[in-house]
Amino acid sequence: MAASRGTKKAPMNGWRNVAWAKLIDAPGKIDHIGVMPTFIEKPTRIEAAGNKPKLIDEYVGRVNSRTEGVSIAHMRSPGGWVEPGQRPEFDEYTVVLRGVLRVEHEHGTTDVAAGQAIITHKGEWIRYSTPGEEGAEYIAICQPAFSPSTVHRDQ
Repeated sequence: MAASRGTKKAPMNGWRNVAWAKLIDAPGKIDHIGVMPTFIEKPTRIEAAGNKPKLIDEYVGRVNSRTEGVSIAHMRSPGGWVEPGQRPEFDEYTVVLRGVLRVEHEHGTTDVAAGQAIITHKGEWIRYSTPGEEGAEYIAICQPAFSPSTVHRDQ
């Protein structure tokens, strides 16, 4: 079947593959090309900053999926954990699943409990910690993706 521009359409059996489009037409001539979903089999464990060991499992980001636009990580920090302050070049969206995450910022301190969330904005100074004995478990989403070169930690 020919499209209105005289190009062939990819088969309509689920997701259309970019490889199929390259086979049937020249680049730039097919409208609405779909790509296959990217399956993430497992996260990559990332080394964390701070005074105590913290677990960071990156599912989406620069390390695990080679994604620069966003990163998604599952964090687990022990009670009494504190990381250096930072002034990142990314927004961070954090959802606390268990415990309490403390966020210090230039205007004070905000404690974020399980079932709550916080958004920190690029360019603002922040410092994360988990003051409670039970520590905290949370999901952190950074946009663009977290990078050691763009977090700008205090020395």
